[in-house]
Amino acid sequence: MGVVVGVDSGNSKTELVAATTAGDVVARVRGEGANSHAVGAAAVAETIRALVAEAGLGVPADHGAFFLCGADLPHDIAELEAVVTASGVARSVRVDNDTFALLYAGAVQRDAVAVICGSGINCVGRAADGRVARYPALGWETGDWGGAEMLAREALFLAARAEDGRGESTALVDLIRAHFDVAYVEQLGIDVHYRRIDQRRLGEIAPLVVRAAEADAVAASLVERLAQEIALWVQRAFADLMLTDADVVLGGGMLQGAEDVLYRQVVERLPAGARPIRLAAPPVLGAVLAALDDAGAGDDAKRRVRKAFGDG
Repeated sequence: MGVVVGVDSGNSKTELVAATTAGDVVARVRGEGANSHAVGAAAVAETIRALVAEAGLGVPADHGAFFLCGADLPHDIAELEAVVTASGVARSVRVDNDTFALLYAGAVQRDAVAVICGSGINCVGRAADGRVARYPALGWETGDWGGAEMLAREALFLAARAEDGRGESTALVDLIRAHFDVAYVEQLGIDVHYRRIDQRRLGEIAPLVVRAAEADAVAASLVERLAQEIALWVQRAFADLMLTDADVVLGGGMLQGAEDVLYRQVVERLPAGARPIRLAAPPVLGAVLAALDDAGAGDDAKRRVRKAFGDG
């Protein structure tokens, strides 16, 4: 009986699951975030090696699926594949973007699209005939808007303008002052500009902006924009793959609230034929399922793994 490993890495955490090819989960460990654009490919491989050691796997796994934040373009994937292969954690290695973990974990049908909205935003898709849609999703440089950090940056911008009278009055002013314990929004903006506060911390207020949208027009406009951006990703993937109906897996920290205004608005804007699926299980489930695919494991093994994650 063989052993496979699945790894899902993001900005905030990296998670590894090991399972037998019969579908028995034998280890599940979590470590720090590992975005290769921020820390480098070698550091990503070191994070994975540390998790393998923590999991107590004494020998290389037979197959490994590594869905990694920062595996955006072909050269990113090639570099990460080289260092992961060299690390010796698995004899057979598959490396791709972390959004594919979401797709494998949540999609039921072969025609499927996944959008992750966490710190940032990304989309991937697949067709039953094997075609794949993927996008750079590097941020504003490639025409992207969305995720906690970009939403919060815009909230800071609008709150600063509301505070000094150039913009519409909004509850975001008091929300930002209270969260960051500053007397003025302007002071937070100055601290961010001079890097006295890490810009990534702005993402902390994104869930608060979503909650404020129920009663505040400015916050509501930001949530509507984000919902539309997510729906536009799905529309593009449908068009690129020539799909008329497909599973649409929605995941990431910003889409965890099935009843909140953001999730509702996303679902309302999805194209005809979209079957929304809110992923409750962690995306690392998709990584271990992909590794089982590569090992030739049967459906029963995959059902056992899903059951272990409470996703039976």
